[in-house]
Amino acid sequence: MKRLWTPAWIARHVATVVLVAAFSALGWWQISRAASGNTLSWAYAVEWPVFAGFVIFLWWREVRHALGRGASDGEAGRREPAPPEPTGGVGFRPPVRTVRAGGPADDPGDPELAAYNRYLSWLNANPGARPGDYPG
Repeated sequence: MKRLWTPAWIARHVATVVLVAAFSALGWWQISRAASGNTLSWAYAVEWPVFAGFVIFLWWREVRHALGRGASDGEAGRREPAPPEPTGGVGFRPPVRTVRAGGPADDPGDPELAAYNRYLSWLNANPGARPGDYPG
């Protein structure tokens, strides 16, 4: 329980109380506006208490997480242990490059397409170069 009385947690508790009080007051204000004929305020009269409930939900979830209870006590005994991390030989590999043979990209009838393909070939041949370094 001492974990919940650090300065950071006291700030969270105060923020929760302030937000819930403010959202509840705004909901009550919208109810009074809706009762005086503003029909749009009925939606806001429902929305503000939902926000207050969400703040309470987040606060409760963070308290449970800080106390080390991710689930209820009944579910804690039924959890399966996490699978072991794989070891040895697992890591990142460089991408596999393949060469395509011919196709519609090699059509000599379109000069713009041929120039663009030369540009892409140059970029592929010079992996560290920037597009502004292209000589053509």
